[in-house]
Amino acid sequence: MGTWFGARSDYPFELFSISHLIVLAIALTGFLCLILFRDSLAAKDALFQQLRWLLFLVLFISEVSYQYWAVSHGFWSFNRYMPLHLCGIASFTAIIGLLTLHPFWVRVSFFIGIVPAALALVTPDMPYDYQHYRFWKFFVHHTAIAWACLFLALAMPGALTWRSVFSVYGLLLVYAAFIGFWINPQTGSNYLYLSQRPSTVSPLDFFGDGIWYYVNLCLAALALFAVQYGIFRGVVKKAGKEES
Repeated sequence: MGTWFGARSDYPFELFSISHLIVLAIALTGFLCLILFRDSLAAKDALFQQLRWLLFLVLFISEVSYQYWAVSHGFWSFNRYMPLHLCGIASFTAIIGLLTLHPFWVRVSFFIGIVPAALALVTPDMPYDYQHYRFWKFFVHHTAIAWACLFLALAMPGALTWRSVFSVYGLLLVYAAFIGFWINPQTGSNYLYLSQRPSTVSPLDFFGDGIWYYVNLCLAALALFAVQYGIFRGVVKKAGKEES
């Protein structure tokens, strides 16, 4: 039996097992708490500062420890362990956003981080259960990504506009083209799942094959951005009415 930080574990992960449901419940509870205390976040009081640096540390330690784990066991390779999936990029944009509180990083993090991280939590590509480091890294990291991206948006709601929906979407298309036409072919990787769908069950299974897979990806991303912004703006607007 391998150790907690070992190369492997004898305890495989099972989708929607008790351990999986518990971490999903924790993630959902955190989302609700952030929305509940959104006024304190927008006021940037003591709670804001505490959560800001806690999320920063969790994101930073999660990524560094994962890279160390892969290197120490001889698993590391560019085509598997570079943080080039949306969640990996969102982790870094959120770290920069937490450090700088710049509206650009708030916008990018909000649109590319929340939904991908939430979907990853529900349908994780995860080999091991809670007895292994990989389980904790995955769920802690992805939960922190989703929380941090929502945290930044609630703290700085003015950074998000309808224009930002299309500006971030344009950046995403440029990034996807870079990954799909250069990085993936050159390295044999599958970042952004542009080479093929993930091996685990996911919503991408319904996106079709060939050119329609990419068309549906583009349309779904734009629709998600618009819906996500609409829901967020509704929450902020409702909060404003309650205050008045």
